Amino acid sequence: MENINYVLWFKDCSYKNKHLVGGKCSSLGELYYLSRDITFDIADGFAITTTLYDEFIHQNNLHEKIENKLVNLNTSNLDELETCSNELKELVSKGQLNEEQTNSIIKNYYELCDLFHVGRDELEVAIRSSAIAEDLPNASFAGQQDTYLNIKSSTSLIEAVKDCFASLFNARAISYRKTHNIELKDVKISVAIQKMVRSDIGSAGVAFSIDPETGFDKAIVVNSSFGLGELVVSGGVKPDEIILDKRILRHIDGDPIITKNKGHKMTKIIYDDAGNGVKEVDTNLHEQSSYSITNNQVTALGRYVLLLEESYSKIFGKNIGVDVEWAIDGIDHKIYIIQTRPETIHSNERDNLELIKYKLTEQGKKLIHGVSVGDKISSGKVKILESMKQYKEFQEGDILVTEMTTPDWEPLMKISSGIITNKGGRTCHAAIVARELGLNAVVGTGDANSVLKNDQEVTINCSNGETGIIYEGKLSFEIEKIQINRDLKLPVNLMLNVGNPENSFISSMIPNSGVGLARMEFIVSNYIKVHPLALCDYPKINDEEVKQQVYEELGNDHHNGKWYFVKRLARGMSKIASAFYPNDVVVRLSDFKSNEYRNLIGGNLYEPNEENPMIGWRGASRYYSPEYEKGFELECQAIKYAREKMKMTNIIVMIPFCRTPKECELVIEKMKSYGLIRGENELQIYLMCEIPSNVIEADRFSPLIDGVSIGGNDLLQLTLGVDRDSERITHLSNDENLSYRRMIEMAIKTYKEHGVKVGFCGQQPSDSIEFCNFLIEQGIDSISVTPDSAIKTISNIGKE
Repeated sequence: MENINYVLWFKDCSYKNKHLVGGKCSSLGELYYLSRDITFDIADGFAITTTLYDEFIHQNNLHEKIENKLVNLNTSNLDELETCSNELKELVSKGQLNEEQTNSIIKNYYELCDLFHVGRDELEVAIRSSAIAEDLPNASFAGQQDTYLNIKSSTSLIEAVKDCFASLFNARAISYRKTHNIELKDVKISVAIQKMVRSDIGSAGVAFSIDPETGFDKAIVVNSSFGLGELVVSGGVKPDEIILDKRILRHIDGDPIITKNKGHKMTKIIYDDAGNGVKEVDTNLHEQSSYSITNNQVTALGRYVLLLEESYSKIFGKNIGVDVEWAIDGIDHKIYIIQTRPETIHSNERDNLELIKYKLTEQGKKLIHGVSVGDKISSGKVKILESMKQYKEFQEGDILVTEMTTPDWEPLMKISSGIITNKGGRTCHAAIVARELGLNAVVGTGDANSVLKNDQEVTINCSNGETGIIYEGKLSFEIEKIQINRDLKLPVNLMLNVGNPENSFISSMIPNSGVGLARMEFIVSNYIKVHPLALCDYPKINDEEVKQQVYEELGNDHHNGKWYFVKRLARGMSKIASAFYPNDVVVRLSDFKSNEYRNLIGGNLYEPNEENPMIGWRGASRYYSPEYEKGFELECQAIKYAREKMKMTNIIVMIPFCRTPKECELVIEKMKSYGLIRGENELQIYLMCEIPSNVIEADRFSPLIDGVSIGGNDLLQLTLGVDRDSERITHLSNDENLSYRRMIEMAIKTYKEHGVKVGFCGQQPSDSIEFCNFLIEQGIDSISVTPDSAIKTISNIGKE
């Protein structure tokens, strides 16, 4: 008679019987019930329980043998660890299941075949380990045990189950348990037998309900690639990355995609037609240049992840992020949730009010860059390893350089001072383990093992956002620990200057009242790179070299250059606006000088050579001119899209370098003709107060605008007639100058008398407590500083 405790179907698994089915299977059981409430598809199956595992160990007399080998094991000795692991795995894999156990597994496998209307021994299944200590909120096992894919037939199934049992004693698993003080008696294993989703002819990946890098919890991060998802998890590819705003996901009619980056998907994993298992093959050119998931699919997936996060938070009784593996079947085109588990790093750190900032204090030669993991700086000697077989070459404190890591590498990762991989994205194995161990890592560099040399001293810098840079040599750096006192009361609204969308999530965690200055030109130069007029004229560009450059930049968007500009600019602005919502985000319209516009692709076809571009054709004077109005229309369309389609109504538009009230009227009329109407949909229009005329005619500018931001650098320069780029007269550019101070006093007084909000953006308040207090005494409404200056400024002016 079948022992019912040998097998439990996912519908009967839950966190209540986790001791029987382990972390993965209990999560799959919860997922089964959630799929009925939320209505999403899952890959069904069953769990082989720990009861069967216990009996298997007992009937093969393995427990005492295992304990004896582990009792005096030194896991720091990699030779000893590897030898012990191999001996234990051989012991377990040679064990035999009895007839009752074997029949129970095969009987349920055949029932699974019947469920999916497939002939017996014909259903492809995934065999996944499910240890009882894994995937808890305070410990991530990050793939410590093995998974076997595309297993077909009862004979192969039984062998794979025993291999899963044996994988409980992988070197990485033994080491991990030792590190986390998990005793052998507390570790048992269940095995999930799960229908395979045909993502080998579709796509798959992972999704996090919080940003895995920063812990920012208002966004969902999706990584996707063609084929089975194991390459994304392991770091075998640099996947597509899409970030979605949770608030907008709740709107049926909104566009929630705030970031969309195409990965380098050079390979994929598909079924091996020769038999059981899978194989890695090259992707074709179309796959490499295309996204592996559509906008509609990723939006639907994002909504599933959002609902799963809400459900898991109820299960655990607190706000908790989730890590979701998903797949799109290439036959039925449905999205399947493969497994879900609690996010294990940032969910435990949400109450941490200490910032640790790393900063390089000397310059060095940049060697290579990739995706940054963590926010630290570290140095060490490069050790390029092709496999763990070379582990003897690696010394504690070395920097590990390799193609990609798997859980096998973890004993080395733990003693390294940093990790560099050719492949992988922010959610790959190397990234997950590096975060957990508090290590620096740069993944997806492409060719680190050919650029870097063995024993070369390098410095890894991950302190500047999403791009990690490897420098030549051992560079000096400083570490600053900053306690964030959220009880400090400020006499003025403190806002931040945020130009780079990549840094917006982490910057938003600093106490703030919003963004006082977001520079549109940063997004244009870094995310778009092409002159807007070249995109308007493409493909009818006469210069063939420029035409080819534009084509290469656009990639698969080459059919519509205008839409490329609008979408990328809208997403860049929206990522910042999303991070700081509902606080105001003041976006300054493009303020390139003509020489800076010339540096964009195709810029030389449209820009004049000016003697003094600093006070030439820039800012407002461009927007209504016939020569640039097509480009300005694209800027306005991007703002309109971000505010209306992406629901970022906290975006305020700011006009820079506007010389006269008449010019301000002309720009506002142009904006109106492009659908940006002051007061409509809560749209506010601000003015950069950076020219003496903005101060002298403040009473005439005031009726046209809702706020001004005093641009300290330009106002000081133009008040004194000083070229700030001229070294011979920079000593005259002093913020204590009386004329400059009087300009500021006059601006604040006049604009506030007319009901216009007044802010100040620039470095001067953070450099000088005296200047900061001067602004406060004059009645300034807000001060905007860079994120790295914000905590210092808060400390200077805050009161308990």
